[in-house]
This record gives sequence, structure tokens and C-alpha cells, in this order.
Amino acid sequence: MKYLCLGYYNQEKMDAHPKAEVDEIMSGCQPHMDKLYNTGQVKMDAGVIGEVTCLQRSNGKVVVTDGPFMETKEMIGSALIVEAENLEEAIEVAKLHPSLHLAEADQFGWRMEIRPIHYYQKSE
Repeated sequence: MKYLCLGYYNQEKMDAHPKAEVDEIMSGCQPHMDKLYNTGQVKMDAGVIGEVTCLQRSNGKVVVTDGPFMETKEMIGSALIVEAENLEEAIEVAKLHPSLHLAEADQFGWRMEIRPIHYYQKSE
């Protein structure tokens, strides 16, 4: 089964720190990412840029707007697809993510969410 692991952060908390400090903290992520990738269970890892474009159907038309649909302090910073036998195994793989290891994670509001997903393929 495949699981979507979403990594969240608090933009206000991140912006409250100097860029050099954030860059130094982020450089400490790589050893944890290496362990995560070495499981062989990460099928995709994408860093998510903070820009958001929303599409919504309204009155029979698709409306495109900028910004998150809902106001929130939390932003999605990463998205991983993990292949695992069950949720417990997916949790063990996700626990390797740096957002759950670095001490600074608390001050930046880092957290991870795991959701089982279905994989859709084009019908032939």
C-alpha cells in the first residue's frame, strides 16, 4: 500500500529566524534524509513551494484564485509517497524524516501527517 506523508511547518515561526540560522538548521536535515531514502520505501519526495493556486468549481465555471483556500499558519513543506505493508510500517519509515529528529522542529512547528492513498493509472 502507498501512503502520502505530508510535512508541515509554521511560516511565521520560520520567518522569525534569520535566514542564515534557518539554512544552517536545514543543512542538518541531509543525514536524516539519507536514512529515509536508504529504506528503499520512498517512491517520491517533493519539496513544496509556498505559492498556492486554488481551483474551485463555482456556478458551473472553474475559478482560479491565489493563496490557500483556508487561512492557516501551517504550510505544507514536503510531500512523500512511501510504500509500506501497513500503517505501522509507514509510520516507522516516516519517523526517519528530519522534521521528527531535529531539536529545532518544535520552534518551527514542523510535523508530519500520514494518509493511505489509492494509486490511479490511466485506463487502457
